[in-house]
Amino acid sequence: MRAVVAKRYEHDDADLSEIAGLAEAAGYEIAATRTQKRTEDAAFHFGEGKVEELAAVCAREDADTLIVDNEVGPYQKYNVGKTVPEGVEVVDRFTLILEIFGQRAQTRKAQLQVELAELRYELPRAEAKTSLAKRDERPGFMGLGEYDESRERDIKAQISRIRDELDQIAEQEETRRERRRESGFDLVALAGYTNAGKSTLLRRLADALDIDENADRHPDLDDTAESEDRLFTTLGTTTRRADTGKREVLVTDTVGFISDLPHWLVDSFHSTLASVYHADLVLLVVDASEPVAEMREKLVTSHDTLYERNEAPIVTVFNKTDQVDDDELRHKRDALSSLAPTPVAVSGLTGDNVGRLRARIEDELPDWTDERLLLPVSDDAMSLVSWVHDNGHVTEESYDGDQVELVFEAPPSIVQQARSRAADLEGTAAVGGAVVDHRGDDHSHSEDTGDESTPPSPPRRR
Repeated sequence: MRAVVAKRYEHDDADLSEIAGLAEAAGYEIAATRTQKRTEDAAFHFGEGKVEELAAVCAREDADTLIVDNEVGPYQKYNVGKTVPEGVEVVDRFTLILEIFGQRAQTRKAQLQVELAELRYELPRAEAKTSLAKRDERPGFMGLGEYDESRERDIKAQISRIRDELDQIAEQEETRRERRRESGFDLVALAGYTNAGKSTLLRRLADALDIDENADRHPDLDDTAESEDRLFTTLGTTTRRADTGKREVLVTDTVGFISDLPHWLVDSFHSTLASVYHADLVLLVVDASEPVAEMREKLVTSHDTLYERNEAPIVTVFNKTDQVDDDELRHKRDALSSLAPTPVAVSGLTGDNVGRLRARIEDELPDWTDERLLLPVSDDAMSLVSWVHDNGHVTEESYDGDQVELVFEAPPSIVQQARSRAADLEGTAAVGGAVVDHRGDDHSHSEDTGDESTPPSPPRRR
């Protein structure tokens, strides 16, 4: 498919790099580009003379699509479509984005979100057709086609149905998140603009072993996290286990941000962004090879999106440092210090400084609880010791006669489960430094919870 790309702008300069990347991501070959600096024309969006120029370029370049890097109204789109050669489709920015989303949607959730976005895009246009046709008292007013009031009702009913199904998926995913936290996992989300290198960084952080999901498989879990130099490689979410040191961490790569997205489009993908909003820590990945002005704009927009609903700490990661020298990186750090006061500069491609990022992740994640258990030596106690090793960080394990002392730190949920299991052991256990004797004494605090209360442990580190 060959396309001519055009953009109308009123301020500063027209940057066509992102729309060109979007077009290429959708499979278009860009034959030519044109820009125009002027206010919006109500009938043609561009000036009428510019539209005639675009029509001539489409004919000369044998293009089958005119991509406009703006939002084009239905009446404007109709007028431009009548001017360009027959067979040339007029596609505006958001139609192109939805086209890419549709190509990338592989999971049920992603497909629902694309359908929701398409319906929300179509709804005001259907309303406009109906309103204009009613006012003219005849169908097809202004060449916008036949109108049918039932189409509006159908769209609204479909939107309601999709939202209900997405809400059900969101509830299931929240249950999975809580189950993972109870199993000792911290949840880290990668956020940032498309092509910032999030998928490459995920592969660098992740263990060689994938998460053993078994029956509790995440609906968006892919076999691999792709790393390609194109926009929107990741539409759904990809989750991998990462070993940052003493903690077991699940890192999720999410759909990338892009500039100038309307609220209705962001809201349509709220279900995917929930992986960011409900994480324990967010890594905001920024392409350090881009100009300072572009990095600043993307940081501001990302902050607006993240801080609106997110309560977790946010760590800014300057990625792709293999493409900049030390002086340039230092200059960008200084220039963006108000937006990113303590960024971690890494290269996901080469692995440079990723060790420092792992340490920063550990520092920023919620604090763990220190605990001390004094257990009788038995098969059940050794099973508990092994479980604590899998789910926490053991700092001391010592044996004295028929007792083992275990000092460790872990998430509060894991500490609570360890205490419960220790209380079920026959013998004496010191929980949190306080001795609990439950060999038939009246002051026993144990409860018969059994092993069923213990969720599956994460895979043992190698």
